[in-house]
Amino acid sequence: MTRTTLDAVDRAIVAATQSGLPLTPTPYADVAVTVGVTEAEVIARLARLLEAGIVRRIGAVPNHYRLGLAHNGMTVWDVEDGEVDRLGPLVGALDFVTHCYRRPRALPDWPYNLFAMVHGRSRDEVEAKRGEIETLLGPSLRASDILYSTRILKKTGLRIVG
Repeated sequence: MTRTTLDAVDRAIVAATQSGLPLTPTPYADVAVTVGVTEAEVIARLARLLEAGIVRRIGAVPNHYRLGLAHNGMTVWDVEDGEVDRLGPLVGALDFVTHCYRRPRALPDWPYNLFAMVHGRSRDEVEAKRGEIETLLGPSLRASDILYSTRILKKTGLRIVG
């Protein structure tokens, strides 16, 4: 990744979009008006910031609670180290998994190295989805657990001031 320096226009675009794009038919044009550049420049600069890894993603983030998916569990898996890089992307590709990532174990208390967030309309639905992941992991799975959400925490990333 090449090092990219943010100029004043980049910073203004990030500041204008960090809480989300405007919910209008022309979000990039609206940002362009706010920042004082063309729509094409906003799109090109965001593409460059994505390429450089400064902006990680641009996309819709649905509120799963409002969609009726009020039961949430972070499933944690102890998967053979030689298989986790192959199996992790398969778990992450499941349509009911919203986050999936590998993390180092914290032995002896925490043997888990693969994490996958699962949402459902009921606890039973979440457990059934956990069972699907268990089947997918097959003989490479050594242990698992699930940590259920007990409250909603506001999640935000880094915020910068224009």
